[in-house]
Amino acid sequence: MHLHLAYPAVLAVLLFCVGLYGVLARRNAILVLMSVELMLNAVNLNLVAFDVWLRDSLHAGQALTLFVIAIAAAEIGIGLAIVLAVYRNRGTSAVDDLRDTAEPSAPDDSQDARESQEPDESQKPQQSPQSQKAEATA
Repeated sequence: MHLHLAYPAVLAVLLFCVGLYGVLARRNAILVLMSVELMLNAVNLNLVAFDVWLRDSLHAGQALTLFVIAIAAAEIGIGLAIVLAVYRNRGTSAVDDLRDTAEPSAPDDSQDARESQEPDESQKPQQSPQSQKAEATA
């Protein structure tokens, strides 16, 4: 019995769409990583299905699937380590709350630098009336 290519392709599309929805809609970083894994598994399913359908003698699709699985394992290990470190520091793994960790934009940095360089009015030395007249005439 030979399986038609449409069945695994439709299943892969459904898995990929569920994973894409999870990446776009979820706020928890763990669920986002799981959704990325679903998307990678959909790609793996397509690679194996097309490898069988094309009857490739080198089985390149299956070999590439092994590389994708290895990369996915490394990605999930590093991703979980980052999520755990963020959870320890922030107390939450919500993706929306991680926007606070971004670097401030350039205009804010320059404004802070200017404020730190300019002394306040209370910190400026008092000028004598003669020096004020000299500055006014200059």
